[in-house]
Amino acid sequence: MLKYSFSPISHPTATVLILGTMPGAQSLAFQQYYGHPRNAFWKIICNVLETPFTTDYEERKSILLENRIALWDVLEACVREGSLDSAIEQEVPNDFDSFLKAHPNIKYICFNGQKAAKYFKQYVGVGDRYTLQTLPSTSPANAGMSFEKKLMEWESIKRL
Repeated sequence: MLKYSFSPISHPTATVLILGTMPGAQSLAFQQYYGHPRNAFWKIICNVLETPFTTDYEERKSILLENRIALWDVLEACVREGSLDSAIEQEVPNDFDSFLKAHPNIKYICFNGQKAAKYFKQYVGVGDRYTLQTLPSTSPANAGMSFEKKLMEWESIKRL
């Protein structure tokens, strides 16, 4: 069965776009980006942006928007059992031509993990108009890297 991602969290003034691959099962059930309680994304973002951690999804979205960060997924839809990116099949990319035209201030595109970067490069041609950066996945499946190490690499967002 085809599963669909969410609409982006974005504002036309965004300068940074963070892209995941596709929401996992718990995120889809909660209808929230990075809804799995063990996914470190929101803890990392709050640390990087030096703002108090919150579990309130509306506040989380506001934090991104206030910092001119857009959040989306590379894939609009796919077939996948479970939540692992390695299980993705029949993927359909999102419409980045329209999105990037509507967000002309974006200069940096960051990927939450290798698979997001792989699918983006496979389906989206942006040439050298953007600075692309692959960051370590915040997924609990990326257990081989400590939270501290992930946070250290994600700190680069502050400099963008």
